[in-house]
Amino acid sequence: MIAITSLLDKQTSERVSELTQLLEDKFGLNGVKITPYPHLTLLTAEIPDMEELKQYLELTCYEAQNFKIRTTGLGIFPGEHPVIYIPVLRTPPLNQFHGRLHSDVSEMSTEMGVYYNTNLWLPHITLALGDTTPPILGPVLSFLCQFNFNWEITLDNLTILQKCGEYYLKDEEFRFGRRELIY
Repeated sequence: MIAITSLLDKQTSERVSELTQLLEDKFGLNGVKITPYPHLTLLTAEIPDMEELKQYLELTCYEAQNFKIRTTGLGIFPGEHPVIYIPVLRTPPLNQFHGRLHSDVSEMSTEMGVYYNTNLWLPHITLALGDTTPPILGPVLSFLCQFNFNWEITLDNLTILQKCGEYYLKDEEFRFGRRELIY
């Protein structure tokens, strides 16, 4: 399964990386680093023809304009290893972009990640994943409460992430907007 994501802008990437480093230094949490790039996952899918997907993403990005998203607060996906994240607010531009992407990619996919269905999708930026436990949540959340998570982020790309060994690494990145010819 691949993930179609948007890598975060430089400033936000640095913020997220700083926070995940603090969580590692203070609590030993480093599971989130299986994906070394701060990002927003738009969907996951099983794609038999990667060239078809790449052509689609290139065209989609060619036609797309940068747009802003906002974050606020903290969230938790509960479980044996809870996920701690920064929620991304669903706005009409983000919903339209995600909905179109999900609909089009599902036509070239043999399987779509269920949590990225347009009705279930909870966009977020992950801070801790895989190595958390319920008992550590209290101290971690108390620590994170000192930070402000009301951010504005510009999305300007679609990036394919693929599992390579233990990590999810960049396969290809596509930038939004028409390219100017330079002579």
